Amino acid sequence: QVQLVESGGGLVQAGGSLRLSCAASGRTFNSYSMGWFRQAPGKERESVAAVSWSGGNTLYGDSVAGRFTISRDNAKNTLYLQMNSLKPEDTAVYYCAASIFGVTREARQYNYWGQGTQVTVSS
Repeated sequence: QVQLVESGGGLVQAGGSLRLSCAASGRTFNSYSMGWFRQAPGKERESVAAVSWSGGNTLYGDSVAGRFTISRDNAKNTLYLQMNSLKPEDTAVYYCAASIFGVTREARQYNYWGQGTQVTVSS
């Protein structure tokens, strides 16, 4: 089992940047593919990005491609999401998740979830 704790959320103006972190504890972090998801009020959960166990393969949602970068540091048991050129529509609670499967953006293939961190982008 793995425990996940997100941090780094906050309030930022449109066009600004934030970096989210997800600290993992428990079983070996590099056993898992990892992903970031987000959910805005009244909307369904959305896949943001995913990364393979090695960090070599990444996937992005269309709405964030070119603006967000997912990465991981297996030595530090930490997953990151660098968010640039933020837009008001990026406002959501952001969750990190761990999957025993290969790199995927399918939420149902994720086994463990963090509690989330709020990101608010003002216009």
